[in-house]
Amino acid sequence: MKDKKEFYNLLAELDGQPFSEYQQLIGDFDFSRYVIKCGAIDFDSAHDVSPVLTIRVPQTIAEIPEYLFDSPVRRTAMEDLLLRRLSGCVDKIAVYDHSGVARRHLKVAAPNQKILPRNALLLTKEYIEVRLYITLPIQMAFVDGEPSTAIDGEMAQQIFFEDLPEIVANSLLYCNIDIAEADAHVNNMEDADRLRQYLGASGQVAFLAEGSLIARQAGRDAPDYERLSPIEVDPALVEEVEVPHSGAIAGVGIPNGLTLILGESNSGRVDIMDAIAQGIYNHVLGDGREHVVTVADAVAIRSEVGRSIQQVDISAFASSLADGGNPTSYSTKGAGAFTSQAASTVEALEAGARVLLFDEHSSSSTFLSSDTRVNSLLGASSRDTLAARARQMVDELGISMVVAGSSLVAEFIPIADKILKVENFVVSDITEEAKALDIISPAPVNADVNLASMLSRSRWIMPSSIDPSVGREDLVIDTEDGDYLQFGRSLVDLDAVRQIASADQARAIGFVLYYAKLRYMDEGYPLREILDLVDRDLSNEGLNALVRDIRGDLARPRRYEVAAALNRLPAFRVSHVTE
Repeated sequence: MKDKKEFYNLLAELDGQPFSEYQQLIGDFDFSRYVIKCGAIDFDSAHDVSPVLTIRVPQTIAEIPEYLFDSPVRRTAMEDLLLRRLSGCVDKIAVYDHSGVARRHLKVAAPNQKILPRNALLLTKEYIEVRLYITLPIQMAFVDGEPSTAIDGEMAQQIFFEDLPEIVANSLLYCNIDIAEADAHVNNMEDADRLRQYLGASGQVAFLAEGSLIARQAGRDAPDYERLSPIEVDPALVEEVEVPHSGAIAGVGIPNGLTLILGESNSGRVDIMDAIAQGIYNHVLGDGREHVVTVADAVAIRSEVGRSIQQVDISAFASSLADGGNPTSYSTKGAGAFTSQAASTVEALEAGARVLLFDEHSSSSTFLSSDTRVNSLLGASSRDTLAARARQMVDELGISMVVAGSSLVAEFIPIADKILKVENFVVSDITEEAKALDIISPAPVNADVNLASMLSRSRWIMPSSIDPSVGREDLVIDTEDGDYLQFGRSLVDLDAVRQIASADQARAIGFVLYYAKLRYMDEGYPLREILDLVDRDLSNEGLNALVRDIRGDLARPRRYEVAAALNRLPAFRVSHVTE
């Protein structure tokens, strides 16, 4: 292994040489306080070459106390904190040009409000290992009178011997970390995890702490909340949960079964439903949703006009379809509002979801409920709405459901186990008052549907339809913001899959699909079993099992979003369906 003096001299020797000579940096270099490893460098695109630097800091130098990562939950939290600090330090050394655009030679995954398992940083008892991308500096040169790119050795020396040591020291060494900040970050994660454990033990699907600030600005996961009223809970509803570090937390729990949340869209109802949907993840201190938690297997179901569907059994919601499709094995390149939400519901259950979330704000009105008095006039007499089927789904499948709305959800009142009202962010229980209205819920049009039998059917994937190649490149997987995923020649629209937390998670989904194809689809496993096997592998081997090369831009996805992306892949095909 070469030392840092040899590395410094090598950069001086490379100054002005052809860009391809950067290959001499491949290898391990001892910088005394840490080791740098530079892996393979792709020289096909000289203007956008960003190899991964692996930096390993021994714990004899970092000295992170073991109590901060002595459990999986605390380890994920501490890794998250270190990565946030690292990302912040990288931002501080960015150079801004005359137009205000930041030019960064170093790049690292930047966590948002949610705390996710990532592969950008690994914390162990022996070392901290981080993965950064470096844009190798170049300068213009002339070869035979023609402009060309050459190595900028002087800038490379600045990056490796000024910027990088500063970043490592300020972000990864415990002596430079605020002890109170580290304790609070890790303890907050542990408290949220304890709340989630409480849900399982108490028969609830979600908990919203009183005082939580949940109204978000535009964006998938906006960091700032609008200064609206915090959640308030009617005293008759308040329950307290004891957690290790924050003591007793007061709030309202959403019970198992069928819960209806009534309220106008601007009353806080939509914000509460979004917070419940995002409560599957833990949030950083100061976010406002630190103590809003949801069980890990909850899936928000939205209407999604235009999405593709492949051989999904939606016969529980329709005995015939206007487009002539077969409800027991429905396929289309462009679903309507009703069929898209029906298919998404069945697909989520197929993937193993135990809690389904619906809000009329993002739902098909004809899917949620209907007016039986005019159904025959509208040609809807062959449809079963969610209101007609929900009670059977909850009772026979043992799942839970949270439905929210104002004008479209009256038919859920007689079948709901609990009815909550949200008005100006104040939550109260109006179950008895609502039941007194004596509203009649519609009976299913097709009462003979066996839901358990329907969901026991297995879809088998056609492996050749999962193709991430483009031309001579056998693996093209990427995303900019998580709303779209490029998978080979296909562009997967993920905008409606709102429980994807970040672009790094969306990117990881692409690699999960390719990994599943190589490992399990060719072996003939059905979709449900493939999701089980991938979950097992990620738990045992981590995210790095998904990729052949070294990467630092992946965050672990849930199986439900993996299934959602697969079902929306335009090229996805089902080979056959079995009982």
